[in-house]
Amino acid sequence: MQVPLISVGILSGKEIEFSFPIKFISSDETESSGMQKAIYRDGKIHWQGKEYNELSFTPQQGAPAFFELKDVTIGINFHWERKEVQKFKGELKIIVEGEQLTAINIISIEEYLISVISSEMSATASLELLKAHAVISRSWLLNKWKTESRKQEMKNEKTGKSIQKDSATCSPSFVSDSQFIKWYDHEAHKNFDVCADDHCQRYQGITRASTPQAIEAVTATRGEVLMYAGTICDARFSKCCGGAFEEFQNCWENVKHPYLIGQRDCKIEDQLPDLTIETEADKWIRTSPVAFCHTQDKKILSQVLNNYDQETTDFYRWKVCYSQQELSTLIHQRSGIDFGQILDLIPIERGTSGRLVRLKIVGTLRTLIIGKELEIRRTLSTSHLYSSAFVIDKEYKEKGHKKDKNPSRFILTGAGWGHGVGLCQIGAAVMGEQGYKYEEILSHYYPGSTLEKQYQ
Repeated sequence: MQVPLISVGILSGKEIEFSFPIKFISSDETESSGMQKAIYRDGKIHWQGKEYNELSFTPQQGAPAFFELKDVTIGINFHWERKEVQKFKGELKIIVEGEQLTAINIISIEEYLISVISSEMSATASLELLKAHAVISRSWLLNKWKTESRKQEMKNEKTGKSIQKDSATCSPSFVSDSQFIKWYDHEAHKNFDVCADDHCQRYQGITRASTPQAIEAVTATRGEVLMYAGTICDARFSKCCGGAFEEFQNCWENVKHPYLIGQRDCKIEDQLPDLTIETEADKWIRTSPVAFCHTQDKKILSQVLNNYDQETTDFYRWKVCYSQQELSTLIHQRSGIDFGQILDLIPIERGTSGRLVRLKIVGTLRTLIIGKELEIRRTLSTSHLYSSAFVIDKEYKEKGHKKDKNPSRFILTGAGWGHGVGLCQIGAAVMGEQGYKYEEILSHYYPGSTLEKQYQ
């Protein structure tokens, strides 16, 4: 297998502003440098007085170069969302998608990974953590790539013609008058392999400084992936599991992966209560059991988290409060459904980490069960709730000698940040600081998996 070139979707818009510090050559062999602007108009790309269906730019052969993109949004739909000017190595490609333009970076997977592990966390993290993250980022991408290729081949064999990838951003698994169950996954891009934000993997080019340690981590694990039963692992990861791992099928498609199983994020105590039981989940979430990711060590957190991630301080256990008006308005805005006043939020099904898979929303006008975990998090926050591992308390106002029948306040007490499947970044950072090797970190978070080199 040769080192793959991958395509990364960076940003979309009616106009895309970019610049070349040195001369780049366009697909029609025009030399250009300095500030540039491409504009969408009538289904075409307009650049320097000409129109194109597609446009690409490469640096002069052998020249060490980068290009800049203006107004790249990071943290899309999350609480740290902002725009940045970002720099990228490799080729810039601009295409028409819908009624706007999309900027794509074409780059080797190994160069891509140096940026990913510097974007997903601080490049000053321990070498063993950086190695582990290089392996799982490479594994996840190659798993996705090969899975999509197999799907494409199967479709082509059935139809005898080329078919584009499915561009759906999510897959509703069950919709009825009483339930709305939806899971979101990464198969959302038909014109490039991955996007550059948290929807896939954070990739910010060479904008985030890559230390010699980050480069060493990618170089030392070059071509290495996690394997299980002859297949590259779908190596998911999240910020903080909250002390217990979630299983794949509770967040996405109803497929069980043996290396993504529920267990405790700890070596001292390996017994995990059955958090699918409400009373056990309640006790677990309201307390702070020992776990690798249960840390307030600023040195470790600063190694794992970039400055905008550190704006969130409560990773392991957290609390969110809503008034009746705030919650009813929020759910109406986020779901598009008017529930009236919210009477109750009732856990219906939990996963192995205590994360809610299905939640019943009871209102004065409507009752509906929603899921899976990300749909719950989207519905109960203006961006994304930290996780769906939470318990609910209600407060009532007194009216005379009686309580108001409708709650005046809802308190959500929760655990962890993210879906909790696979590697827990904060837990893995602690393991790295405690002297665990990257192979041990990987075997802890992906039990039964093995390391294998796919290319030199």
